[in-house]
Amino acid sequence: MFIVPFARPALLSRSLDRWFEDSRFDGATAPRSPALDLSEDDQAYTVTLDLPGVAKEDVQISVEGRRVNVQAQAKRAEDKNDAHRRALYRERRVQSLSRSFALPVDLNPADASAKLENGVLTLVVPKAAPRTVARIAVN
Repeated sequence: MFIVPFARPALLSRSLDRWFEDSRFDGATAPRSPALDLSEDDQAYTVTLDLPGVAKEDVQISVEGRRVNVQAQAKRAEDKNDAHRRALYRERRVQSLSRSFALPVDLNPADASAKLENGVLTLVVPKAAPRTVARIAVN
């Protein structure tokens, strides 16, 4: 077996990412899956997602039953119209982020809250009240 040592794995990783995201393949990049932390207490679940470079207007959250869907778009700041400046190299580009997951119990989306601060989305989704069984007397 022949192994080629590569001293800069981060550079290789970025190069491979750019190669697979290149517009030659399909004209758009596939959505990335942001890092997620999940915690719970008796009343609610708290979900924390990393959404760097995303404005709160570009985040869409939907909750249906037990499923939570988060979609976001990180946009590159457009260059100012400066006749003396031109871009020589760019790595930062428009990026789509998407994450979908199911939780063990039904959720109450009406009382959910979301906050985006410093590129971190914190979503608090209350658990739905357990369904009660009603006994009906027969006359």
